Amino acid sequence: MRKQLPLLTTHPGGRSAMTCHYRCGDACFQEVPNQSGNAYFGDIVAGLSRRSMLRAGAVATVAAAAGGAVLGGAPEAVAHGKHGDGGWPGRGRGHGAKGLRFEPVAPNTRDAVTVPEGYEQGIVIGWGDPILRGAPAFDPDRQTARAQAGQFGYNNDFLTLLPLRGEPHRQVLFANHEYTNEEIMFTGYDPENPTREQVEIAWAAHGLSVVVVEEERRSGRLTPVRRHRLNRRFHNGTPFELTGPAAGSDLLKTSADRRGRTVLGTLNNCAGGTTPWGTVLSGEENFNQYFANAASVTDPRTKERLARYGMTGGTTGRKWERFDDRFDLAKEPNEANRFGWVVEVDPYDPESTPRKRTALGRFKHEGAEPQLTADGRPVVYMGDDERFDYLYKFVSSKRMRRGNSRWAREHNMTLLDEGTLYVARLTGDSPGEIDGDGGLPRDGAFDGSGEWIKLASGDRSYVEGMTAEEVYVFTRLAADKVNATKMDRPEDVEPSPRTGRVYVALTNNSQRGTPGRPGPDEANPRNRNKHGQVLELAEHWNHPGAERFSWRLFLVCGDPADESTYYGGFPKDQVSPISCPDNLTFDAYGNLWISTDGNALGNHDGLFGVATHGRSRGEVKQFLTVPAGAETCGPIVQERRVLVAVQHPGEIDGASAENPLSQWPDGPGRRNRPSVVAVWRKDGGDIGR
Repeated sequence: MRKQLPLLTTHPGGRSAMTCHYRCGDACFQEVPNQSGNAYFGDIVAGLSRRSMLRAGAVATVAAAAGGAVLGGAPEAVAHGKHGDGGWPGRGRGHGAKGLRFEPVAPNTRDAVTVPEGYEQGIVIGWGDPILRGAPAFDPDRQTARAQAGQFGYNNDFLTLLPLRGEPHRQVLFANHEYTNEEIMFTGYDPENPTREQVEIAWAAHGLSVVVVEEERRSGRLTPVRRHRLNRRFHNGTPFELTGPAAGSDLLKTSADRRGRTVLGTLNNCAGGTTPWGTVLSGEENFNQYFANAASVTDPRTKERLARYGMTGGTTGRKWERFDDRFDLAKEPNEANRFGWVVEVDPYDPESTPRKRTALGRFKHEGAEPQLTADGRPVVYMGDDERFDYLYKFVSSKRMRRGNSRWAREHNMTLLDEGTLYVARLTGDSPGEIDGDGGLPRDGAFDGSGEWIKLASGDRSYVEGMTAEEVYVFTRLAADKVNATKMDRPEDVEPSPRTGRVYVALTNNSQRGTPGRPGPDEANPRNRNKHGQVLELAEHWNHPGAERFSWRLFLVCGDPADESTYYGGFPKDQVSPISCPDNLTFDAYGNLWISTDGNALGNHDGLFGVATHGRSRGEVKQFLTVPAGAETCGPIVQERRVLVAVQHPGEIDGASAENPLSQWPDGPGRRNRPSVVAVWRKDGGDIGR
C-alpha cells in the first residue's frame, strides 16, 4: 500500500498544507528564525480604538518626512462597500487607468485559468516539454533524470522575456523552477523511502531554464523553439561560480570544494530581476529545507548560525541527504552557506557559467530587481521572505557601460561584485496610534521615514563584532545587530521604471502581535496579518543610492468591506479584493501588477493590475485567476501580451499522482503540469486599452 505523507490538517492563510510542506519545509509551523531582541518601530497602544474617529469623511494627503523625498497624492476618500452576489464591483473596459481598461474577472474557484471577456489564452511551455537536443517527449510514467535535465523544469516561478537580435518575432524566455512536489510527480511515491531515480529526477527538475520562443504575428501566442542554440537547463548538477567579497572564504569551503568558489546547483529559486545590461537575476529562497541534521551539529556557533536560517532539525522531507552527503550538515556544515544567494545568468552566452553574487548578501531572497542611479550605478532591491525579516538594497560602486561590445559585457558582469550592502529601518510618524486593528492614524495614512543602514562594503564591515565575510554569509545576523525593522514577509521588491518609487510586497504574517511576538508598527499595522500589504518607498531626492527615504502603505489588502483594508484611497466598493501580494511587475503606463500567493479570502490566486498615480490610484482590477491548488507567479506585462507562471496546480491536500485533484492543464486523470500561460486580446489590440 502506498504510504501517504503525514501533513498537518490546518494551515494559517490560504495555502494547502501540502504546498507549505514542499515549497518551504513547513516554515509556518516552525519556530520563527528571527529571535533577535531588536525593537519594532511604532508605539503600541493596547485596547485603544480609533474607529469612531476614522469613519468620518475624507482623509489627508500623504506627505512623509524624509527631507526631499516626499510621497504625495490627490486627496483620498475612505469608502466602505460590499459587492452583491449578482456581480462584481469594478469599472469596465472603457474606464479607469490606461492599461487597465478591461472588465475585471470575478473572484472564483474554477479549475481553470480565467481571463477577462475579449481575451484569449494559450500554454507556452510546461513541465517536461523538451528544450535541449536529444531530450525526449515527456512521459511521466517513464521519466528519467537524464530526460528531465533536457526538459523544462518543475514549478516555474519567475519569468522574463528578453529581445533576440537578428531573429525576428523571437524572444528569450527565462524561468525559475522553485521546487518539486514528489507526491504529485511520481506514482507509488513513498515519502519515507524515495528511490535514487526519483531523487535524481527532482534534482534535475529544480533550477532554471532558458528557452527561445516564437510569437505568432496575429495573436499573442508563443511557441518554444526547441533545440535552439541558446536553450539551456541549469539544475542541481550544474556548476555555479561564487564571486564577490566572500568568494573563497573559509565559510564557503567544503570537502568537495576546498577553494570555496564552485557550487553545484541552485535551489528554491523564487522571483528575480532583469538587469539593464541584459542578464537575469534569480533569488535562492527556502534553501534551508534541503539540509538535514542541523540538530547533530556540535559547534555552538555553527548551530546558532544554522538556526537563524531555519535549520534546526534532523532528517528532511525529501531525504536527499541519503543520496548525497553535502545535504547532511553533520558531515558538511558549510554546504548550506553556499545557497541563499542572488544568481546572475547571461542568457545570450550558452557557454557562460552562472554566478552567485556574494556582495548582495545571503538570506531567503525572493527576488532582486535593479535600477540605475543618475551616474549609471546599479542599485538592487531585495526582500527576505520570512516572518519578521528585513528589506535590503545593494548599491554598486561601478558604473554600467552601454552597448553590446565584448568589452562592455565583460565589465558589466562585474557590477554586482563591488558596492555597499544596506538594510532598512522604518519609523512611523504616528507614534502611539498603532494598536493592531488596522485603522488609519489621525493623519490619514500609514507613513513615515526610513534609513538605509550600512552593513558591509568590500572587505569593510560596518557591523560591530562581525567581519565583512561574516556579514555577507550571515546577513540576517548582521541585520539583527543594527536594529533593522522586522517586516511581514518582504517578498518581491520592484522599482517603478516611470517614477523610481519602489514597491514592496509584504505577503502576510499571521504571528504579528501574538504572544511573545513583535506587535504592530506603522509599516506592519495589523495583528495576525492574514492578507498582507504593499509598501511604497521614495528615495531621498529620488536618488536610488540615497541613505534616507520616505514610505507609506499603498495597499492594505483583504476584503474591501473590512475596515482594516486600504486601497490607495480609491473607493473600496469599486475594487477587486486582493489577498497575499507576492510577485510584482510594471506595465508601460506605470501600473503595478501583482500576483498573489495563498489568497486568504477563499478564492483562487490571481493577477491584479492597480494604478499607482492619477485619479484611478489604488483602483485594483483582477485580470485573471489560476486553477485549483495553483499560485500565480512571474508576471510579465507587455504591450500586447501578459504571461504568468501557473505554479503547483493541483497541489491540494490529499492529492497524489494517482489521485489528481485538478484537471489542469491536460484534462481528467492526467498528471498536473506547472506551465507558463500567455494571454492576449482576441482583436490583437493592446492589453487594457
